[in-house]
Amino acid sequence: HVQLVESGGGSVQAGGSLTLSCAVPRNTYTTMCIGWFRQAPGLEREGVAVIYPNGGSKYYADSVKGRFTISQDNAKSTVCLQMNSLKPEDTAVYYCAAAHPSEVVAGNGPYHRWGQGTQVTVS
Repeated sequence: HVQLVESGGGSVQAGGSLTLSCAVPRNTYTTMCIGWFRQAPGLEREGVAVIYPNGGSKYYADSVKGRFTISQDNAKSTVCLQMNSLKPEDTAVYYCAAAHPSEVVAGNGPYHRWGQGTQVTVS
């Protein structure tokens, strides 16, 4: 199975914005839930946002609700994470991964095909 590929990370000042992209193989894009996760140094990985195939349902962690938006770009088979009003506590390596919709409950499930991650630093 092909891994997902994240891009778009970088350094930004608090209050700024970044958009992350997750490139997804087409057959995965049309059939699987895609989730964004993050892991800060010394902390466990946490879920950030999830989108179901065809954008039918979306889930967000409480810590990012109202600031982050997950969306799909059907032409590019890409799942984007628009991050606004960034805070220093958003600093982490951000990953995307896929899970079968039948195994996902309220965004939680056995995700796989993890990408290498992209660093987001907010100062």
